[in-house]
Amino acid sequence: PPAPEPAPAGAAARGTPGRRPADSDEHDRPICDRARPDDTRPRDALDVARAWIRGDVPMKTAHTTAFVANAAGRDQTAPVKYAALAAGQAVAVAHVAAHGLGAAAYAIRAAAADAAARGEDAEAARLAERDRQRGRIPAELRELVLDDQRRRSAICWHVFDD
Repeated sequence: PPAPEPAPAGAAARGTPGRRPADSDEHDRPICDRARPDDTRPRDALDVARAWIRGDVPMKTAHTTAFVANAAGRDQTAPVKYAALAAGQAVAVAHVAAHGLGAAAYAIRAAAADAAARGEDAEAARLAERDRQRGRIPAELRELVLDDQRRRSAICWHVFDD
């Protein structure tokens, strides 16, 4: 049998990197729930991300869960696809703060696509979700995250642009 995976690091060491993407994507969860209330994969992924933050599951479990969450968006409308990808990204990258930018970008895309699908202003929804996320950035990380958003917005579909 394969060697056991090392025990996860303490929750204090992992809290902030993983919490931000998981919290951001929780906001988009209703998009998946409305479209596919019986499909718990995106919801389960966010639960696993939080379990990893607490030190209850190893990163290998989180990575496996990410693929399952991503599959929930396959062959779905854009809002559902992006919300599922946001959940998958959140759990896959909980261990690296810089990678959380992708989860945030998918969550913003989900909000904009959902607004467009309902005949509402997608650009206003994009800005509202971006600003909602920015409002939740811990003060000690705010400038670092905003700088990262400015530098990498182009590779994140420009969702962080003003």
